[in-house]
Amino acid sequence: MKIDWNQIDTVLLDMDGTLLDRHFDDHFWLEHVPKRYAEKNGMSHAAAKELLHRMFRSQENTLNWTDLDYWSDQLGLDIPVLKEEIDHLIAVHPFVTEFLLYLRRHGKGIYLVTNAHGKTLDLKLRRTRIGPYFDGIVSAHDLGLPKEEPAFWGKLQERIPFEPERTMLGEDSETNLKTAQLFGIGYLIHVGRFSSQSAAAVSGRFSTINFFSELVPRDGSSRVEI
Repeated sequence: MKIDWNQIDTVLLDMDGTLLDRHFDDHFWLEHVPKRYAEKNGMSHAAAKELLHRMFRSQENTLNWTDLDYWSDQLGLDIPVLKEEIDHLIAVHPFVTEFLLYLRRHGKGIYLVTNAHGKTLDLKLRRTRIGPYFDGIVSAHDLGLPKEEPAFWGKLQERIPFEPERTMLGEDSETNLKTAQLFGIGYLIHVGRFSSQSAAAVSGRFSTINFFSELVPRDGSSRVEI
């Protein structure tokens, strides 16, 4: 993909796996929550992991998937409190801050657009302090639809005025990139290095980067190719 930043007015950025290391989320849901669930219910960690994995997958691609109140009710655990137990694992990916500063210097509209629940947002923005870089922050829970739903992007446009053809979206989810593509968003960037603990993925459909530094021109021009 050839990118001319003069042709882009708005940048939409996902949070978990895109700007932030998804290691926190993977460890939390796959290890920490099953551990606490097993302790509460007198079962083995392995049995808890198997049971909870099925429960989590049953809500994939819905708002329940990221709804902390929903999972607190379903599991009988205070999920926000459990997140704070391991919040030291919350981390910003390398070069994210530099990229946000580049966008700010060049007058781009910068929006954090995430499926994350409001309580998750509060914790992560408090921990990372990246909130002030954005012109706006929108959770899918505010709109009543996850990004996996094609209708999400029209609802987002009602909240954030943007021209799809002059907009970039950075995402680690190919599903969300596909729904954005259907809406006509012009520049779709797949973030392959979603976790510091996993091998980077490469999309067969979208241009993939490992770090946002790959989108910043190095020659003083407005153009970059990835």
